[in-house]
Amino acid sequence: MEFRYATEADAPAMAEVLAASHHDALTERQRAEQGFVQGRFDAEVLRSMARARELLVADDGGRVAGLLALTEPAAITDPSPAVAGLLRAQDLLEWESRPLRETRWLLYGPVVVDAAYRGRGVARALFTMAVAAASERADAVVAFIEAGNAPSWKAHVDGFGMTPLGDYAVGGRTYTAVAAPTV
Repeated sequence: MEFRYATEADAPAMAEVLAASHHDALTERQRAEQGFVQGRFDAEVLRSMARARELLVADDGGRVAGLLALTEPAAITDPSPAVAGLLRAQDLLEWESRPLRETRWLLYGPVVVDAAYRGRGVARALFTMAVAAASERADAVVAFIEAGNAPSWKAHVDGFGMTPLGDYAVGGRTYTAVAAPTV
């Protein structure tokens, strides 16, 4: 398995992997068992993100096994409601005893692993690569986890050691911001 920056040619496959794990594509039981991603990422959006070097992929002989986005907050021009809520909450959330707004950080996520590759260390390897890749541009990577997304909490907080920064609410849904230091 190769872990690398995505290319524009990866966009259609990345769009398929994301669509298969989207909140709206899964049953309540599937969301509870495997977690889910939010936001809409069509192939054109993913091509643009690949050009900007905002996407990491796990490549298994030409098949996208997983992907992870790393985005500068200032580069987000049309944020989803959950991301907009995180951006608004920057003065309330703290990283290392200072407001998140005063921290150099990158938005971590979405991260998704194709169903055929789950449980094989793909997410951990993408996380490790993301933290290292972010180290020259940021002090932390910051994600959000929707309340009820226990698989994401288990992976990111319990598994990878990301630190909860606090909660925020958007449209009746509650999210917890979590962060990890860069290497």
